[in-house]
Amino acid sequence: MTTEFALGLAQRAVETMLWTVLPVLLISLLVGILISLFQAVTQIQETTLAFVPKIIVTFLSLLFFGSWMLEKMLSLTREIFHNFPAWI
Repeated sequence: MTTEFALGLAQRAVETMLWTVLPVLLISLLVGILISLFQAVTQIQETTLAFVPKIIVTFLSLLFFGSWMLEKMLSLTREIFHNFPAWI
């Protein structure tokens, strides 16, 4: 196993991780921006108003994208375990 191979495998693992969390993070970010705009317009500065909807939307997006995220991670894991004997 060469250094280039190990770095390539680590790069694929990081890319897979980033692509799997991206939808959930983007949805949470958009909801956070919308809530911040609402708070700025109405001048309501309640902490739970910002926190609770983001948690709810994050859990809902995990329910929606969870199977896709799991499939992406399992695909990389299967590939690693399948090719492991050839790498040694």
